[in-house]
Amino acid sequence: MELTEAMRTVGTCRYFTADPVPDAVLRRAFDVARFGPQGGNRQPVRWVVVRDAARKQALADLYLPMWKAYLGGIGDGTVNVGALPRTVRDADHFAENLATVPAIVVVCAEIDGLHPTDLELDRVSVVGGASIYPTVQNFCLALRDQGVGSAVTTLLCHHEAAVRELLEIPDGVLTAAHVAVGYPQKGFPSSLTRSPVEDIVSAETYGRPFFAAAGV
Repeated sequence: MELTEAMRTVGTCRYFTADPVPDAVLRRAFDVARFGPQGGNRQPVRWVVVRDAARKQALADLYLPMWKAYLGGIGDGTVNVGALPRTVRDADHFAENLATVPAIVVVCAEIDGLHPTDLELDRVSVVGGASIYPTVQNFCLALRDQGVGSAVTTLLCHHEAAVRELLEIPDGVLTAAHVAVGYPQKGFPSSLTRSPVEDIVSAETYGRPFFAAAGV
């Protein structure tokens, strides 16, 4: 499909059919994903495709309590995500049914292939993900191109030790995300709600609009 259409409609799929995703579809998606931009062409990303029912259930059992605690925080106001009630309901359905998705793809990365330059800053470190998440986005777009939905979550990374043991992930390899993969039960979104360009792009200094607001 046309790239811009894929980018504007890939979204997050939280309702999947039970139909299996063929190996050939996954292979094509992985083949395209590996061309994501990355520093020094170190190619640190590795993938584990989980289809076994028991392993998926084990991942879901780790995920659900964390989600429910997060959901409770949204309910009592201690967690402010700005999410619409429908989005929260959809996310809860996703959590309750994670074990039934056709495949859970665990995104891993070889630590010695990363070069985070922000470790000494007084804030959370994010730079190491620059060689990981563009490849993940390529993967989701390649699935979308083939009519397959996806949902990226990082919640399970909190249980990395348990996930590594379950999937026999070796030392020196981290988990960066988990991607639920399957055919969408409700189709793809025709339009996604995002902040307008005028609100998110600055000129020269932060907060100075680059583009004039619509109608100005």
